[in-house]
Amino acid sequence: MELKDIQRRLRECVAASGIPQKEIAKGIGVSAQTVSKYMKKDVFPALDTFAKLCALLDVRSDYILGIAEY
Repeated sequence: MELKDIQRRLRECVAASGIPQKEIAKGIGVSAQTVSKYMKKDVFPALDTFAKLCALLDVRSDYILGIAEY
């Protein structure tokens, strides 16, 4: 799995959550611009931030990473 595939899954999960990026950012302790970079640039969150993001979106990390299907 490539970063672009992980970002695609992340974008899908963010969209499905219905939570605005600003609220996601606040919930995981980063800026809204950083959340945008996670989904569009070659930037991946630190593991603790990634764990918070998955918990906030109520999605399994192995799905985002392409290890398992949703």
